[in-house]
Amino acid sequence: MPKIKTNRAAAKRFTKTGSGKYKFKKSHASHILTKKTTKRKRGLRRPQIIAASDMREVRRMLPNG
Repeated sequence: MPKIKTNRAAAKRFTKTGSGKYKFKKSHASHILTKKTTKRKRGLRRPQIIAASDMREVRRMLPNG
């Protein structure tokens, strides 16, 4: 039987936490920052945890952790 492959695009975007959840970095935080408000940029700074509804899809893309 062939091995299960990890989706490499997902592997670059999500990291597993110690409790088994997945965290990701929000988009739109790298350039063209002058027109964005300070409040908006601050919200983009910290990593987020994926929603419970998306957990099944992410686990499927990352079968090996």
